[in-house]
Amino acid sequence: MNVTFIGSGNLAWHLAPAFDNTDFAVREVFSLHKKNAAALADRLYQAEVKTSLDFSDSSSRIFIIAVADDAIPEVAHQIVLPANAILVHTSGSQPLSVLGYAATLNTGVLYPLQTFSKGKKIDFKEVPFFVESENTETERMLMAMAKAISKKVYRSTSQHRKALHVAAVFASNFTNHMLTISQEILEKHGLKLELLKPLIAETINKSLSIGPENAQTGPASRGDLEILDKHMEFLADDDSVSEIYKAISQHIVDKYHEDH
Repeated sequence: MNVTFIGSGNLAWHLAPAFDNTDFAVREVFSLHKKNAAALADRLYQAEVKTSLDFSDSSSRIFIIAVADDAIPEVAHQIVLPANAILVHTSGSQPLSVLGYAATLNTGVLYPLQTFSKGKKIDFKEVPFFVESENTETERMLMAMAKAISKKVYRSTSQHRKALHVAAVFASNFTNHMLTISQEILEKHGLKLELLKPLIAETINKSLSIGPENAQTGPASRGDLEILDKHMEFLADDDSVSEIYKAISQHIVDKYHEDH
Protein backbone atom coordinates (compact mmCIF):
# COMPACT_ATOMS: atom_id res chain seq x y z
CA MET A 1 0.00 0.00 0.00
CA ASN A 2 1.69 3.21 -1.18
CA VAL A 3 1.64 6.35 0.97
CA THR A 4 2.20 10.06 0.30
CA PHE A 5 3.23 12.57 2.96
CA ILE A 6 2.17 16.21 2.79
CA GLY A 7 4.53 18.01 5.13
CA SER A 8 8.17 17.56 6.11
CA GLY A 9 8.30 18.82 9.69
CA ASN A 10 9.21 17.04 12.91
CA LEU A 11 6.36 14.51 12.81
CA ALA A 12 6.80 13.58 9.14
CA TRP A 13 10.57 13.30 9.70
CA HIS A 14 9.97 10.37 12.08
CA LEU A 15 6.64 8.95 10.92
CA ALA A 16 7.42 8.58 7.21
CA PRO A 17 10.54 6.38 7.75
CA ALA A 18 8.63 4.32 10.34
CA PHE A 19 5.92 3.47 7.80
CA ASP A 20 8.51 3.02 5.05
CA ASN A 21 9.89 0.05 6.99
CA THR A 22 6.49 -1.69 6.90
CA ASP A 23 4.11 -2.68 4.10
CA PHE A 24 3.08 0.99 3.82
CA ALA A 25 5.80 2.31 1.53
CA VAL A 26 6.16 6.08 1.26
CA ARG A 27 6.46 7.03 -2.41
CA GLU A 28 5.97 10.80 -2.39
CA VAL A 29 6.73 13.80 -0.21
CA PHE A 30 5.26 17.26 -0.73
CA SER A 31 6.20 20.37 1.25
CA LEU A 32 6.22 24.09 0.68
CA HIS A 33 9.79 23.87 1.98
CA LYS A 34 11.40 22.00 -0.92
CA LYS A 35 14.76 21.49 0.83
CA ASN A 36 13.01 19.86 3.78
CA ALA A 37 10.99 17.66 1.43
CA ALA A 38 14.19 16.55 -0.31
CA ALA A 39 15.88 15.85 3.02
CA LEU A 40 12.94 13.69 4.12
CA ALA A 41 12.82 11.87 0.77
CA ASP A 42 16.51 11.02 1.23
CA ARG A 43 15.57 9.15 4.42
CA LEU A 44 13.16 6.94 2.48
CA TYR A 45 13.74 4.03 0.11
CA GLN A 46 12.00 5.12 -3.09
CA ALA A 47 10.26 8.42 -2.41
CA GLU A 48 10.23 11.35 -4.79
CA VAL A 49 9.60 15.02 -4.07
CA LYS A 50 6.34 16.41 -5.43
CA THR A 51 6.08 20.09 -6.28
CA SER A 52 2.31 20.47 -6.31
CA LEU A 53 -0.78 19.14 -4.52
CA ASP A 54 -2.08 17.57 -7.73
CA PHE A 55 -1.84 13.83 -7.04
CA SER A 56 -4.36 12.76 -9.67
CA ASP A 57 -1.79 10.42 -11.27
CA SER A 58 -0.31 9.18 -7.98
CA SER A 59 0.16 5.49 -7.23
CA SER A 60 -0.51 6.16 -3.54
CA ARG A 61 -3.72 5.13 -1.83
CA ILE A 62 -3.13 6.88 1.49
CA PHE A 63 -2.31 10.60 1.80
CA ILE A 64 -1.13 11.79 5.20
CA ILE A 65 -1.31 15.50 6.01
CA ALA A 66 1.41 16.26 8.57
CA VAL A 67 1.44 20.06 8.60
CA ALA A 68 0.64 22.78 11.16
CA ASP A 69 -2.92 22.52 12.46
CA ASP A 70 -4.05 25.80 10.92
CA ALA A 71 -2.79 24.74 7.47
CA ILE A 72 -4.83 21.51 7.30
CA PRO A 73 -8.07 23.05 5.91
CA GLU A 74 -6.19 24.77 3.08
CA VAL A 75 -4.38 21.56 2.13
CA ALA A 76 -7.65 19.62 2.23
CA HIS A 77 -9.24 22.23 -0.04
CA GLN A 78 -6.39 22.36 -2.57
CA ILE A 79 -5.31 18.72 -2.81
CA VAL A 80 -6.28 16.76 -5.92
CA LEU A 81 -6.57 13.05 -5.20
CA PRO A 82 -6.81 9.89 -7.30
CA ALA A 83 -9.98 7.82 -7.18
CA ASN A 84 -10.64 5.96 -3.92
CA ALA A 85 -7.86 7.80 -2.08
CA ILE A 86 -7.77 7.93 1.72
CA LEU A 87 -6.97 11.37 3.15
CA VAL A 88 -5.69 11.54 6.72
CA HIS A 89 -4.53 14.24 9.12
CA THR A 90 -2.36 13.74 12.18
CA SER A 91 -3.58 16.54 14.46
CA GLY A 92 -4.75 16.16 18.02
CA SER A 93 -6.71 19.41 18.10
CA GLN A 94 -8.36 19.50 14.67
CA PRO A 95 -11.63 17.53 14.23
CA LEU A 96 -12.15 14.92 11.53
CA SER A 97 -14.61 17.32 9.87
CA VAL A 98 -11.77 19.67 8.88
CA LEU A 99 -11.13 17.26 5.98
CA GLY A 100 -14.63 17.87 4.69
CA TYR A 101 -13.16 20.32 2.18
CA ALA A 102 -11.48 17.45 0.31
CA ALA A 103 -13.01 15.69 -2.70
CA THR A 104 -13.11 12.26 -1.03
CA LEU A 105 -15.37 10.50 1.43
CA ASN A 106 -12.48 8.37 2.69
CA THR A 107 -11.14 10.59 5.45
CA GLY A 108 -9.64 9.85 8.83
CA VAL A 109 -7.29 10.84 11.62
CA LEU A 110 -4.07 9.13 12.68
CA TYR A 111 -2.87 10.96 15.81
CA PRO A 112 0.37 9.93 17.54
CA LEU A 113 0.42 11.24 21.11
CA GLN A 114 4.08 12.17 21.44
CA THR A 115 6.43 15.13 21.14
CA PHE A 116 8.74 15.08 18.12
CA SER A 117 12.08 16.74 17.42
CA LYS A 118 14.22 15.90 14.41
CA GLY A 119 17.33 15.23 16.49
CA LYS A 120 15.65 12.82 18.96
CA LYS A 121 14.92 9.23 17.93
CA ILE A 122 11.44 7.90 18.69
CA ASP A 123 10.45 4.33 19.58
CA PHE A 124 7.07 4.17 17.88
CA LYS A 125 6.23 0.83 19.50
CA GLU A 126 5.50 2.74 22.72
CA VAL A 127 3.71 5.72 21.14
CA PRO A 128 -0.10 5.70 21.56
CA PHE A 129 -1.96 6.21 18.27
CA PHE A 130 -5.56 7.40 18.12
CA VAL A 131 -7.60 6.57 15.03
CA GLU A 132 -10.84 8.14 13.87
CA SER A 133 -12.95 7.72 10.77
CA GLU A 134 -16.62 7.62 9.85
CA ASN A 135 -15.81 5.16 7.06
CA THR A 136 -15.46 1.51 8.15
CA GLU A 137 -12.90 0.57 5.48
CA THR A 138 -10.84 3.70 6.15
CA GLU A 139 -10.85 2.99 9.88
CA ARG A 140 -9.74 -0.59 9.26
CA MET A 141 -6.88 0.61 7.07
CA LEU A 142 -5.72 3.22 9.57
CA MET A 143 -5.88 0.75 12.44
CA ALA A 144 -3.69 -1.60 10.40
CA MET A 145 -1.23 1.22 9.65
CA ALA A 146 -0.94 2.23 13.27
CA LYS A 147 -0.57 -1.37 14.46
CA ALA A 148 2.25 -1.87 11.95
CA ILE A 149 4.45 0.46 14.02
CA SER A 150 2.84 0.73 17.48
CA LYS A 151 1.65 -1.62 20.21
CA LYS A 152 -0.78 0.99 21.54
CA VAL A 153 -3.57 1.76 19.08
CA TYR A 154 -7.00 3.08 20.05
CA ARG A 155 -10.18 4.23 18.36
CA SER A 156 -11.05 7.79 19.28
CA THR A 157 -13.42 10.68 18.68
CA SER A 158 -12.57 14.26 17.83
CA GLN A 159 -13.65 15.35 21.32
CA HIS A 160 -11.46 12.77 23.03
CA ARG A 161 -8.49 13.77 20.89
CA LYS A 162 -9.00 17.40 21.84
CA ALA A 163 -9.01 16.44 25.53
CA LEU A 164 -5.83 14.41 25.00
CA HIS A 165 -4.18 17.28 23.16
CA VAL A 166 -5.02 19.88 25.82
CA ALA A 167 -3.84 17.53 28.56
CA ALA A 168 -0.65 16.89 26.60
CA VAL A 169 0.04 20.63 26.38
CA PHE A 170 -0.06 20.83 30.18
CA ALA A 171 1.98 17.65 30.65
CA SER A 172 4.60 18.28 27.95
CA ASN A 173 4.72 21.82 26.55
CA PHE A 174 4.03 23.62 29.82
CA THR A 175 6.35 21.33 31.75
CA ASN A 176 9.13 22.02 29.27
CA HIS A 177 8.52 25.76 29.57
CA MET A 178 8.75 25.51 33.36
CA LEU A 179 12.12 23.80 32.92
CA THR A 180 13.20 26.64 30.63
CA ILE A 181 12.29 29.17 33.33
CA SER A 182 14.16 27.07 35.91
CA GLN A 183 17.23 27.07 33.67
CA GLU A 184 17.07 30.85 33.19
CA ILE A 185 16.79 31.45 36.96
CA LEU A 186 19.79 29.20 37.61
CA GLU A 187 21.93 30.69 34.85
CA LYS A 188 21.16 34.19 36.11
CA HIS A 189 22.85 33.16 39.38
CA GLY A 190 25.74 31.26 37.81
CA LEU A 191 24.25 27.80 38.27
CA LYS A 192 23.42 24.99 35.79
CA LEU A 193 20.25 23.00 35.10
CA GLU A 194 22.34 19.85 35.58
CA LEU A 195 21.91 20.35 39.34
CA LEU A 196 18.14 19.79 39.02
CA LYS A 197 18.30 16.65 36.87
CA PRO A 198 17.95 14.15 39.77
CA LEU A 199 14.99 16.16 41.12
CA ILE A 200 13.34 16.38 37.69
CA ALA A 201 13.77 12.65 37.05
CA GLU A 202 12.42 11.71 40.51
CA THR A 203 9.46 14.07 40.14
CA ILE A 204 8.39 12.53 36.83
CA ASN A 205 9.01 8.95 37.98
CA LYS A 206 7.09 9.51 41.22
CA SER A 207 4.15 11.13 39.43
CA LEU A 208 3.89 8.19 37.03
CA SER A 209 4.30 5.70 39.88
CA ILE A 210 1.88 6.99 42.54
CA GLY A 211 -0.09 9.57 40.57
CA PRO A 212 0.67 13.30 40.18
CA GLU A 213 -1.86 14.41 42.81
CA ASN A 214 -0.27 12.14 45.43
CA ALA A 215 3.25 13.16 44.38
CA GLN A 216 2.72 16.91 44.89
CA THR A 217 5.08 18.52 47.39
CA GLY A 218 6.39 22.04 48.03
CA PRO A 219 5.39 25.18 49.90
CA ALA A 220 2.10 25.73 48.03
CA SER A 221 0.82 22.20 48.74
CA ARG A 222 1.77 22.69 52.42
CA GLY A 223 0.12 26.09 52.51
CA ASP A 224 3.41 27.69 53.59
CA LEU A 225 2.52 31.30 52.80
CA GLU A 226 5.69 32.69 54.38
CA ILE A 227 7.92 30.79 51.92
CA LEU A 228 5.65 31.72 49.02
CA ASP A 229 5.98 35.40 49.92
CA LYS A 230 9.79 35.09 50.08
CA HIS A 231 9.84 33.46 46.66
CA MET A 232 7.69 36.26 45.26
CA GLU A 233 10.17 38.78 46.68
CA PHE A 234 13.01 36.87 45.02
CA LEU A 235 11.22 37.09 41.67
CA ALA A 236 10.21 40.73 42.04
CA ASP A 237 12.51 41.89 39.23
CA ASP A 238 10.72 39.71 36.65
CA ASP A 239 7.01 40.49 36.50
CA SER A 240 6.09 37.81 33.97
CA VAL A 241 7.78 34.97 35.89
CA SER A 242 6.46 36.18 39.24
CA GLU A 243 2.92 36.20 37.79
CA ILE A 244 3.35 32.61 36.62
CA TYR A 245 4.68 31.63 40.05
CA LYS A 246 1.78 33.37 41.79
CA ALA A 247 -0.93 31.88 39.55
CA ILE A 248 0.33 28.29 39.77
CA SER A 249 1.03 28.53 43.52
CA GLN A 250 -2.48 29.85 44.13
CA HIS A 251 -3.98 27.04 42.08
CA ILE A 252 -2.04 24.47 44.13
CA VAL A 253 -3.03 26.11 47.43
CA ASP A 254 -6.69 26.10 46.38
CA LYS A 255 -6.56 22.46 45.33
CA TYR A 256 -4.79 21.02 48.34
CA HIS A 257 -6.46 23.10 51.02
CA GLU A 258 -10.07 23.30 49.85
CA ASP A 259 -10.98 20.19 51.86
CA HIS A 260 -8.81 20.93 54.89
